[in-house]
Amino acid sequence: MNQLTAQAPGGVPHPSRWQGVWRWLLLAFALVLSLGVTQVVHAQADPDREMGTAAPGIDADQWRQVRSGETDANYRDSRYESNYNLINSSGETWRQWRNRWVSPFGLIVIGGMIGIIVLFYLIIGRKDLEEPRTGRKLLRWPLFLRALHWSVASLFIVLALTGLNLLFGKFVFRGLFGDAFWGWMVSSSKLLHNYLGPIFGILLVVLLVSLIKDNLPKKHDLEWFKKGGGMVGKGHVDAGFANGGEKAWYWLLASVGILVVASGFVLDFPNFGQGRDTMQWANIIHAVGALGLTAVSFGHIYIGTLGTEGSLEGMTTGYVDETWAKEHHNLWYEEVKDQAVSEQELADQKASKDSGESPAPRSS
Repeated sequence: MNQLTAQAPGGVPHPSRWQGVWRWLLLAFALVLSLGVTQVVHAQADPDREMGTAAPGIDADQWRQVRSGETDANYRDSRYESNYNLINSSGETWRQWRNRWVSPFGLIVIGGMIGIIVLFYLIIGRKDLEEPRTGRKLLRWPLFLRALHWSVASLFIVLALTGLNLLFGKFVFRGLFGDAFWGWMVSSSKLLHNYLGPIFGILLVVLLVSLIKDNLPKKHDLEWFKKGGGMVGKGHVDAGFANGGEKAWYWLLASVGILVVASGFVLDFPNFGQGRDTMQWANIIHAVGALGLTAVSFGHIYIGTLGTEGSLEGMTTGYVDETWAKEHHNLWYEEVKDQAVSEQELADQKASKDSGESPAPRSS
């Protein structure tokens, strides 16, 4: 049957048709992104571009005086007990690190990850279930964990977008829309980023604590990585509630994620005695960690949505099909297979809950 005209039961277009559409959309997105990456990296690599407007009156001789400590009171901060130069050598070092290394290479890492995902999808395609669905469901994500996951995920996306806008937006939106729109845009991004960041940090800790038991490393996780999650060799790879890749993402959030949150708190609350040098280091750590997490998150999002059949419905409805559980988390399936219920039983339970009646007992 022609792939583009095949239809699923009920007259709904077959998923393979949508896969073809997604492939072309992702390819177009990758081409547009590559043009943007080239422009922004070129702009960030110019060490004099930003300094020319930020501090146009500083010449080489003044910088020499700053670095040698020869500056007089005209170049010093007059605030109480401050020993900083208004023309600050460490600030220039921080600017060079940010503009020459962190910003361009961060964008390359993010763009590279998106390019890899697009190529993977175009060449390999979605991971479909090998066997038909049984129609029997297993509860995988209770309501509390689903609400917590989507809250953290939504905040992560908002923080990633606003952070990227603060770092790169001036090279794109300022030229497109002018200073007035760009000023409003960057102010809004800063406000959202600063106020939502602490909320994200608190909810992330709650999520990590809630999931730590299921993400402790096990011996079979090493085999999962050796076989590339099942892509190398034949047969399915053993996995418990969380497979090796999911555990790697968990511990990345538990390490780099917490470091990003901690450095974000240092930047968000500059009223606890931290000096300017501390703030500069916190900014570099925050940017490097956040850019790395953003890049890796694209892989997590792809696998949990477009890349794997049945994964997204688990986090939206809370339930997964028996076939999905067997193929992706067989060890967990063996532990909970007796708890499987049919779709009709789930519908009856929901109807009983809505009406306030006790659900009918399950048949053995």
